[in-house]
Amino acid sequence: MCGFAGGLLFSQREFQNTELLNRMGSVIAHRGPDNQGLTVKGPCGLVHRRLSIIDLSSRGNQPMSNEDGSVWIVYNGEVYNFLELRKRYDLDSRGHAFNSATDTEVLVHLYEEVGEDFLKELNGMYSIALWDDTRKKLLLARDPFGIKPLFYTSTNNGFWFASEIKSLLEVEGVNRKPSLEALYHYLSYNYVPDSLTPFDNVHELLPGRAMWINWETGEKQEHCFFNYDYTEDASVTSKYASVHSRELLERAVERRLVADVPVGVMLSGGMDSSALTALMAKIRGRSNFHTFSIGFDDSSFDESEYARIVAESVGTIHHSIQVTPGAVADLLPRYLAHIDEPYGDGSAIPTWLLAEEASKYVTVLLSGEAGDEVYSGYDTHAAYKVRKLYRRSVPAFVRHCVGSVVSRLPVSHRKLSFEFKAKRFVRGAEFDVPGSHFFWRVVLSEDAKLQVLNSPGRFSGFGESSRYFSDIFSNCKTGSGLNKLLCIDTLCHLPHDLMIKNDRMTMAHSIEARVPFTDVELFRFLASVPAEVKFPGMRKKHLLRNSMKDLLPESIVNKKKVGLEMPYSSWLRNELRDVAMEYLNPSRLNSTGLFNGAGVEKLWLQHDRYEVDHGRALWGILNYMMWYDLYIASTDYKNYINPGVVRR
Repeated sequence: MCGFAGGLLFSQREFQNTELLNRMGSVIAHRGPDNQGLTVKGPCGLVHRRLSIIDLSSRGNQPMSNEDGSVWIVYNGEVYNFLELRKRYDLDSRGHAFNSATDTEVLVHLYEEVGEDFLKELNGMYSIALWDDTRKKLLLARDPFGIKPLFYTSTNNGFWFASEIKSLLEVEGVNRKPSLEALYHYLSYNYVPDSLTPFDNVHELLPGRAMWINWETGEKQEHCFFNYDYTEDASVTSKYASVHSRELLERAVERRLVADVPVGVMLSGGMDSSALTALMAKIRGRSNFHTFSIGFDDSSFDESEYARIVAESVGTIHHSIQVTPGAVADLLPRYLAHIDEPYGDGSAIPTWLLAEEASKYVTVLLSGEAGDEVYSGYDTHAAYKVRKLYRRSVPAFVRHCVGSVVSRLPVSHRKLSFEFKAKRFVRGAEFDVPGSHFFWRVVLSEDAKLQVLNSPGRFSGFGESSRYFSDIFSNCKTGSGLNKLLCIDTLCHLPHDLMIKNDRMTMAHSIEARVPFTDVELFRFLASVPAEVKFPGMRKKHLLRNSMKDLLPESIVNKKKVGLEMPYSSWLRNELRDVAMEYLNPSRLNSTGLFNGAGVEKLWLQHDRYEVDHGRALWGILNYMMWYDLYIASTDYKNYINPGVVRR
């Protein structure tokens, strides 16, 4: 796990501004505290920050090149099948000289053999920048699940790229202007979707995409190199799916245990992380590794007792971190300086606190992210099945009456309360399938957004935020409605929400987070499993539960999903009230020129009076305002950047 940045100058034959490259690398030192390397080759400049994981010697430092220096690479991540590829393509006997035991060097030589098609062979997490000096072309690429970030922008004289946006802000000509389109959609999702970023002239390369930049013409060509195919294989039975998916998951975990540094597990107590913990112990034949969990005083948010059950069952060295309102307040706005974006997911700060503690013991953590996307584990997947029955068996006029009754249920701030789920389901069930899926996740509706935005006419041309879901639903290669929803979650929610905190909060503490559920072989198989086999009846994650019965306690196998989130709805009214009042003050909101302070104040009053739970929306707007202060109104984000954790 590392970080990199660089630029391609169209107006020069030699990249001369090495001081700029050093600055671009220094602001992401937390991603790679072990070494900074810099290379200039013709018009291309590359800088790399290394977090040593495999081959801790200086031979693994980057930028790295082929034998004659005509191909250079900077790379962030891990490719787990690099030894298989080195053997399959017979790279040693084809005359390639290897100076390290890293996966990076395999990528360079693989590119020499097969060109860009090497991307189709990779099983791992990665963002890559590769300069081909002979062709005078730059290649950028990002893994299919968006685990590793990659941003880019253009100026009058060049093209720039980096693992984090803060590196790009070091470049003269990159203006810190907020994107109205990003803000508009952020208010729906509490994260910035698609290739948008909160900066008007900065973009993110989408997962599974490659981009070529031609130095001679300045032309950019982007395309998808990964096939997200959900075509079902009708021959797959439930028994075979359980057995084979277990084999593939075990192999995925084993691949991700290869490291020359200590490896631990983020153990929430849920099904996904518990499976990883049990499989890691089985593979290693021992359980003396570290696991880390999060706890809350509010029992509806707390899974720490289940994490303890798993840790004791497996026999790990377990650490539990309690998340309190005081600890959260102390990290506001500091944690956003490592995200570079407004981010309203309440799991980010708990992940920061976990990673901070874990950094004392390990350099690599296994993460259970993507388990819900590949095994079908979200409540919205169950709601999709209930919706079909509800609409088929309940007449429209009765559904209208049900909606009226449900709307009168008193507001509860407990996590996923009956009131919350009932109101969401009944209203969302009236939309089409992708529309329902969107509504069950949406933060603010189209009408509500216009109430909190200043001069809403400026936002009218951006289209409804639900189109990101409906477009994926329409283009997904499957006839199954459920698998189309999994495709939406895999291409939208996973990379643009979950992987943001999974990468930035761990990298803030110089930790590499590995994600076994994104293993390409596992993904391809589970994507082909028929929906009725993957999700029979109302049993979410049926295949994972069945396959792990021999390794996990029954209380874990049959446990309902909780998920990592903070009780901010309650905290905003109480312990974090002063913070909310500071950032959500109408005059302060109005001063940005982006928000209508009176509209936000109305949300606050409804929330404070228990009329409507606007916790998610208020937390999202609060985080946007903190981001605005750090990045637009000032450059104070630089004051909060961690220097990184040096372990050697």
